[in-house]
Amino acid sequence: MSFAYKIKGYNWDAVKSAILAKTADDVRRALYTDIRTYNDLLALLSPAAEPFIEDMAQQAHRTTLRRFGKIIQMYAPLYVSNKCVNSCLYCGFNRTNKIDRKTLTEKEVMQEAETIYNLGFRHILLVSGEAPKDVPVSYFCRIAQSLNNLFSSISIEIYPMDTEEYKSLIQSGVDGLTVYQETYNRTTYQQVHPAGKKSDYKWRLMTPDRGGTAGFRRLNIGTLLGLSDWRVEGAFTGLHAIYLMRQYWQSLVSISFPRLRPATGGYEPEYPVNDSALAQLICAFRLLLPDAGLVISTREPEQLRNNLMPLGITQMSAGSRTSPGGYSLEAHADNQFEISDIRSPEDVARMITSSGYEPVWKDWDKAFLEG
Repeated sequence: MSFAYKIKGYNWDAVKSAILAKTADDVRRALYTDIRTYNDLLALLSPAAEPFIEDMAQQAHRTTLRRFGKIIQMYAPLYVSNKCVNSCLYCGFNRTNKIDRKTLTEKEVMQEAETIYNLGFRHILLVSGEAPKDVPVSYFCRIAQSLNNLFSSISIEIYPMDTEEYKSLIQSGVDGLTVYQETYNRTTYQQVHPAGKKSDYKWRLMTPDRGGTAGFRRLNIGTLLGLSDWRVEGAFTGLHAIYLMRQYWQSLVSISFPRLRPATGGYEPEYPVNDSALAQLICAFRLLLPDAGLVISTREPEQLRNNLMPLGITQMSAGSRTSPGGYSLEAHADNQFEISDIRSPEDVARMITSSGYEPVWKDWDKAFLEG
């Protein structure tokens, strides 16, 4: 059974009503039970849980220490192309935006990668717009084969592919797949994705299934916070994560919490998510999924990232550039969005250390998979 089939049993409005109906007693039960369920997640996401956020934060902190210790994995994104065939209303790469566009040559990718490597990173995330003619699967396979000499982990956040294409990427050295559904609300999804391949809701929804079937070691999902009601998005993301963990038990599942940032096109989020709501969301996921990786990026401001880290975060980006060539090339192109935390990787690592945690630039070696 795929997730596309499973989600048919969950109506957006009914899930929202169930969340809003939760009481303080429901929240207490969710907080103090030993094994939490999807129903407990609804309670932890509810307005009734807001007076309990401090309790949630303390439990989330203790749970993270037991499962992960004081470890924060560092990673950096490498944008290889800002060309795109889609018309996502919120994205700077929208095909109708008049921006400077560029696809890096394989030589330029390696120059960017070496700059990132010299900053200390050993985990890298390849990012592009959806432009299969400019950045086909074969392009990413060749890049991954070259990057294997520098990085212990290579993940992708590019356009959805079929299972056989994912298998070819895995064989070339890619071990992680990041794909955000953006929103699980079908009506909103169609409104903000009016054209292009990305307008196919089901094709995107099935992407983690295809990645799990292909055998990615890491599967990272999330929604773009601000497109729709964050509580309901959280409920559907939790449903999806539970499904993936059961269906693809050999893959490590993680959750990202990207909030919309200013970008070319001037899209204004209809459902802005404040800092308190973001903290509640992160705590709820840590309590529901004690073993899941939780990711916070440079979309968030410096002080907030510092404060969110102890609640359950296990992975952080640093020093990010969101344009092709942004790290080392003089003539780089326009970015996807503005980052908020502009600290250098060294400064972020120093903050992590001063907080009593350990920044980890490499947490495993590919040789483990080859043994």
